[in-house]
Amino acid sequence: MKPARKLAVAAAIVIAFIVAVLIGFWARPLSYFNGLTYVQMSLGGAKSRYVTVNGHRIHYYVMGPEAGLPVVLVHGLGGRSEDWRNLAPYLARTGFRVCMPDLPGFGRSDKPSDFSYAIPEQSETVVGFMDALGLKQVYLGGWSMGGWIAQHMAANHPERVAKLMLFDSAGIQEKPSWNTDLFTPATATELDELDALLMPHPPAVPSFIASDLLRVSHKRAWIMRRALASMLSGRDATDKLLPELKMPVLIVWGAMDHITPLSQGETIHRFIPQSLMEVVPGCGHLAPVQCADKMGPTVARFLK
Repeated sequence: MKPARKLAVAAAIVIAFIVAVLIGFWARPLSYFNGLTYVQMSLGGAKSRYVTVNGHRIHYYVMGPEAGLPVVLVHGLGGRSEDWRNLAPYLARTGFRVCMPDLPGFGRSDKPSDFSYAIPEQSETVVGFMDALGLKQVYLGGWSMGGWIAQHMAANHPERVAKLMLFDSAGIQEKPSWNTDLFTPATATELDELDALLMPHPPAVPSFIASDLLRVSHKRAWIMRRALASMLSGRDATDKLLPELKMPVLIVWGAMDHITPLSQGETIHRFIPQSLMEVVPGCGHLAPVQCADKMGPTVARFLK
């Protein structure tokens, strides 16, 4: 084959590859974004692993020195372990061993149909996760629904929690003032409304990305609805549990949170006399992702 022909063939292959990537990105942009997040986690030193808890395969990340004191971080409703990608490095650099599980139903963990997705069952999953990793006692952190789970675990297994961290946490007996159906958006308009609740200045979402987000939302809607129905019942509220906590507690809140408003954080602070509270200005419900640089040093100091 002549050099010119070889060059033409090579160019055609490269062009075909680029076109295939662009078509793939247009059809499934979230898969590409997920891939970039996985790379970010890996480059940050996080190791992706699996463990079996109560018969369910649980995915988790671990980062930081193996001899470091263990920190377990629990994500929120609809979240995943990668949601801690910006905050966890602060703790790992301080010398802690940070473990971030995907709860059943979320991330890359199993999504069992016979699981209740209620707060107590998720709390026991976290205990089982610790048992599987041989962690007798940890510094426990939870965000949003994860904070609710962490509260239950700290109340029911206080010997397993050395210190507790609550980030924009749900849990107290207070009905949301916003439409909870937005957690399973079915239209681009509902997706925009959810984004406005989650962050102070949401970016415009291109239509092809919105379509993929709605596809994923539809796929996992049954899990979200099952979890929400349990939480909205009020039977697992923590109002009476919080005053009984004895371990040190750090409460970190985005000042502009609309999902769990700052007033809820202040109520939790009053319920726990020994708690410390840090309000992060300019941040909303996604503070651990979007404002990790503002809260990271505070969290690291609290743990040390």
